[in-house]
Amino acid sequence: MNEKDFIYSKDIKLNGVVKWSAPSNIAIVKYWGKLENQIPQNPSISLTLSKSITNTSLSLTPKKNKTSNLHFEFEGEKQESFEKKTLMFLNKIEKFFPFIKNHDLEIKSNNTFPHSSGIASSASSMAALSACLVDFEKMDNREMSDEYFFKKSSFIARIGSGSASRSLYGPVVIWGESKAYKNSNDLFGINISNQVHEIFKEFNDTILIINPGQKKISSSEGHELMNKNPFSNQRYEIARKNVINLMEILKSGDLDGFISITESEALMIHSLMLTSNPNYILIKPNTLKVISKITEFRTETKLPICFTLDAGSNVHLLYPENVKKKISDFIKVELMQYCFSNRYIDDKVGHGPKKILNEK
Repeated sequence: MNEKDFIYSKDIKLNGVVKWSAPSNIAIVKYWGKLENQIPQNPSISLTLSKSITNTSLSLTPKKNKTSNLHFEFEGEKQESFEKKTLMFLNKIEKFFPFIKNHDLEIKSNNTFPHSSGIASSASSMAALSACLVDFEKMDNREMSDEYFFKKSSFIARIGSGSASRSLYGPVVIWGESKAYKNSNDLFGINISNQVHEIFKEFNDTILIINPGQKKISSSEGHELMNKNPFSNQRYEIARKNVINLMEILKSGDLDGFISITESEALMIHSLMLTSNPNYILIKPNTLKVISKITEFRTETKLPICFTLDAGSNVHLLYPENVKKKISDFIKVELMQYCFSNRYIDDKVGHGPKKILNEK
């Protein structure tokens, strides 16, 4: 499929509210560096989460005057900065939804996790909003298949946030063209869970909240700095090879191979931040303490646990379901003390977005 396949040419008027929830995801092979129009420099593979979600409602009413009106509430409060970003997003996608220009929009959104702290809030929020928009299109285009619904939602979400393209499926998703996976492409994510060993479909992700505050440098700024990074080309080549190597690892259930790639990818992304110009550091002292504790514990116990990091200071602790009790004890005894206010999110892999039925 190409971009033209997602254009809906009918100019319609709608009135109503739709609500979707969409999960965040945690990348194993990271997306860090992009071309124009949110095209990734390398493919990425992620695990979809189940508890770290964004709930979004989108209301459309026929426009009352020539000026388009958008009202955005996040966590119950009007957010002008989010309105500006959303308007930019809507302008980019108008050709795929011509009906947008005929309507006033009201968006209400909330997260189950801290915004802008290294959990992919842009992924879950853009995935939820995109599902809402495609749902409105489906009201007029009732022959739309479920397969097309999620492909277009992933395609649209990508325009708002690259990693959001991976939040429309689960438990395991690839986004970006790779010779390892048939039909993989740069325009939308695809579900590869049917090519993955069962052990990864029940993986746990305990997100250790080291710092819930907003990052000093956004992910968008980080992607931009990759264009000038002296190690960028080597990074993209390594990521492509890691996707190929991870294919057999995910198929066979090779936990040692999974741990090796997952941790090296996490550290590589943050090393690229250190070698950017200007350079920057998103990890905190307690991030390093937690990583050290995790690797020491794995060496001592031989249990298959590993860490990864998103673009922030929080640590994602990944482990299979069959060791959950032992890891839960380890978290409470050894790791919780390094978390902000002893806070962590006990999450696990999930299956993508869900439509929220209107509450009475």
